[in-house]
Amino acid sequence: MRFSSAYLLQILVASTSAQLLTLPKLFSQDTNTDTDRQAPLIMDPVGPAMPPTTKEPSSQQPPPAQGGVLISDVMGRDRSFNMFASFVRDVESVSRRLDDSSKNSTVLAPLNSAIEKLPGKPWEDPKDYSALGATAYDGDDGQERARRNIRRFVEAHVVPVSPWREREKTRSLLDGDKEIWWENKDGVMTLQPDGTEIQSVASRVGNGEVWVIKANEP
Repeated sequence: MRFSSAYLLQILVASTSAQLLTLPKLFSQDTNTDTDRQAPLIMDPVGPAMPPTTKEPSSQQPPPAQGGVLISDVMGRDRSFNMFASFVRDVESVSRRLDDSSKNSTVLAPLNSAIEKLPGKPWEDPKDYSALGATAYDGDDGQERARRNIRRFVEAHVVPVSPWREREKTRSLLDGDKEIWWENKDGVMTLQPDGTEIQSVASRVGNGEVWVIKANEP
């Protein structure tokens, strides 16, 4: 059977119209469509999930823990005072304190250059030499005296306070130590009453701070 061209065109138009009527409503405003359910995939990935907080930490509060970081975690990182850090590791009581998140401290870490300028080694005490002579640190007894002097040296450089506020008088861990405080003069922090310069605050962590101190100028 042969059909005219006009008849065939009518059949093609009718078929195409029927297919268009059965297509999904891709542009429907119905919130239950597949298109709407996929909308989160094209949201701006940079945008915050929650609004940022604008609350400033109170100056009366201790420094917040930085992911559980403690003074013991950062003491050996700075080579400029790694001599003092090694002394700290040898004093178990102080090491435990700096590894305790419930006990805040301010560590006054002398620069290596400051330790090298001392008139004697940190494990030496002029009183030992006066009483025992040049062999004061020989043998087991001498080693024990050296360890005791190192402990006193380290304890004198750890303050059981943090935050330590300006002009707040306190004492170090060393028994019988004098009162100390710090002041800011013309942008320079100094320990008083000796006037020792604080070069920088090296670390602020969960249980306190590490301050780097310089040698006093002659």
